[in-house]
Amino acid sequence: MSYETVRDVDPDIAEALAGERQRQNDTLAMIASENHVSEAVLEAQSSELTNKYAEGSPGERYYGGCRHADTVEQLAIDRAKELWGAEHVNVQPHSGTQANMGVYLAMLEPGDRILSLELEHGGHLSHGHPANFAGKTYDVEHYHIDPETGYVDYEAMRDHAGA
Repeated sequence: MSYETVRDVDPDIAEALAGERQRQNDTLAMIASENHVSEAVLEAQSSELTNKYAEGSPGERYYGGCRHADTVEQLAIDRAKELWGAEHVNVQPHSGTQANMGVYLAMLEPGDRILSLELEHGGHLSHGHPANFAGKTYDVEHYHIDPETGYVDYEAMRDHAGA
């Protein structure tokens, strides 16, 4: 994206957007919701669907004009059902933390181990911080970024995984 239209309206915002794009191209975020998405995802998220309020389920919306939003959501539902072999799927997470909670509850038992990046090193609260449900429910072991290299020390991570 060149941000030409934004630049015409507000060059300062365009510069900030371009700077963020460069930052994301130059780094790897260890929080899934902050990771680098493909051009196709960026294009889809900047589509006219961003203007559409589509509360409810496909075919059962509270507002009119949702035909195309229904198509996109139904594709996501059908693909997730096929991927997981599920009879029912809801692809509308309220928040990233609640989405993570859904995965934890579906895949783990209380006391199971979670290996996650330490919050201060780029991790997320829902990945086992003591203030979050995951930190209170699961055996959380955090790994860190090596302060000398700025990279994950995979040998140390393996040690943490076996702790």
